[in-house]
Amino acid sequence: MAETQKQIVTVGVTGASGAILAQKALVLLEEDSRVARVHLVVTEAGQRLLMEELGITSGDLKQLPSRILGRATTRIEILPNKDVGASIASGSYAVDSMIVIPCSMNTLGAIANGMSEDLVARAADVMLKENRKLVLCVRDTPFNRVHLENMLRAQQAGAVIMPVVPAFYHHPKTIADLVTQYVCRVLAQIGLPQEEMYRWAGTPAARKAEA
Repeated sequence: MAETQKQIVTVGVTGASGAILAQKALVLLEEDSRVARVHLVVTEAGQRLLMEELGITSGDLKQLPSRILGRATTRIEILPNKDVGASIASGSYAVDSMIVIPCSMNTLGAIANGMSEDLVARAADVMLKENRKLVLCVRDTPFNRVHLENMLRAQQAGAVIMPVVPAFYHHPKTIADLVTQYVCRVLAQIGLPQEEMYRWAGTPAARKAEA
């Protein structure tokens, strides 16, 4: 596949619980030959999340992707969240898709209401105005009315709202199984289906009846 046909993906990480989801998404994107580059943006609360849930300190920001992956990276470039003049802040820069994983209610509110005060929110706003794929992995419970209305506003503007809800039809045995299935579903939304994803094929009885 030619380099120009490969995807450029932006990944935003915010302060909602679920650092392991962001980590798995980055691992799969790093390993995916269909991906040319990943622009990673981590909010200040997101950096705290990585520390509290994964024990990953921010330190030198440029080294954060390799610390998240546990190895050197060839595809992931981190951008400071305060740099609203970064490449992904402009619609003239070609980004194919963006996921915010996990997406806090604060970030959801900013995106839903066009408040582009940091790079995550600005990059998401660009995706909406350019009619590009934006997936928001919202992570909170229970939802209040403001949360629900913001989700509706973002969805009406073109975003995919994908709450972090685990599936059990694939009979997961570990937390890693739950994380992998959810993240694979997210990546399928941006046109990067993964071989690891379990695909429902009907109940055994239904499959036997169809045979």
